[in-house]
Amino acid sequence: MTTLYLVPTPLADPDDITLRALRILREVSAIAAPTNASRKLRWLVTTSAHQSSAYESALDTLSAGDVALIAAGTPGIGDMAHEIVVAAIARGIEVVPLPGASAEITALVLSGLPTDAFVYVGALPDDLSRWAHERDTMIFTTEDIIGALEKLLAVFGERGICATIALMQPDEIIYRGTITSALEHFHLISGEFMLVVEGAPEEIAEVWDEARVRSVLRKRLAGGEPLKLAAKEVAAAAGWDRRAVYALGVDEKRNTP
Repeated sequence: MTTLYLVPTPLADPDDITLRALRILREVSAIAAPTNASRKLRWLVTTSAHQSSAYESALDTLSAGDVALIAAGTPGIGDMAHEIVVAAIARGIEVVPLPGASAEITALVLSGLPTDAFVYVGALPDDLSRWAHERDTMIFTTEDIIGALEKLLAVFGERGICATIALMQPDEIIYRGTITSALEHFHLISGEFMLVVEGAPEEIAEVWDEARVRSVLRKRLAGGEPLKLAAKEVAAAAGWDRRAVYALGVDEKRNTP
């Protein structure tokens, strides 16, 4: 039976790679890297294995022998490697993860924010309302740092935050402060940021019951506020999904004389 290895690679310094990772990369039949692999990952593929493949063909490559999945950091978090792992498990293929670098965990532990419980969300979603009442520390990624901070401030209000880019590299940026102060700090910086955001305080984390949601919606609609806007703002305040609040609003308008 063949084996699928998940091999983390260093975030920056090549010396951070483990001896076991180097051995596995030499012994496997093929190394699979993301299609948009960095120069460092492409070098590992071309110098360490007899065969290379893209993530998309990793499962087919397993028919010829063991395969190592690599990524910038740990494969399987917020990338296509997760889908490959799920498919491999379904086929009865052994999956062996190796310890190593993780940009997400690195950003979390250096943030200074609580680490006892956290949520990795991935790419910052367009609709943040479902996360507005999350008590645990949250980790997001974004390539639009100013847009992301503005969206977080509008939905979450002021929170503690740590914004990082190019972790462990000579030009790394690590900023700790509030969302507002981060907005004032960042100018004309592009690239993929890791954002670690403080969870909601206890008074915000409370989720409303349906009666309270209906009551607030009813007052807003009676005051002439458009349903779409009312649903969005009530959902953010109540800890509800925006679509569920909208549906209640439709029901309220239908039953209003």
